[in-house]
Amino acid sequence: MDSERWHRRRMGLYLNLIGLKRRMTLGTRVLMIDGDKKIYLIRHTYAPGWHFPGGGIEPGETAEQGAAREVSEESGYQVTGKLELFGLFHNILVTNRDHVALFISREFEEARAFRGNLEIAEFGWFGLEELPPETSESARRRIAEVFYDAPKSAHW
Repeated sequence: MDSERWHRRRMGLYLNLIGLKRRMTLGTRVLMIDGDKKIYLIRHTYAPGWHFPGGGIEPGETAEQGAAREVSEESGYQVTGKLELFGLFHNILVTNRDHVALFISREFEEARAFRGNLEIAEFGWFGLEELPPETSESARRRIAEVFYDAPKSAHW
């Protein structure tokens, strides 16, 4: 076995063992902005409140690929332009081992009609002044940071 292959295998083994020890998770959310006026929110069947579409990044995906996949799965929209990384946030709502990468998308198109399912109870476009009362605190914080220049928090 050549040296480069050996180092790759050794590094792969090391990273997998560290992953088992640290058990960190990485997810993604996407703030979809239609013009300057409307944002897309979803309400899950298994969690309270309205959120940006998103979910876990799968092995083999980049964060950006995971974000684009989640948008498609949870909205029927397809990202057509470059996703902009807004920030990486420590999500301490349930555990201290989770992080969320928030992307902003301004370029997308409807790829298919979307209907609610076992995961998504409701979805829709909302004006910044017309957010559902149950919009999650984390979504409200990110909206304030993106649209109203609020100081960026390190926590989701």
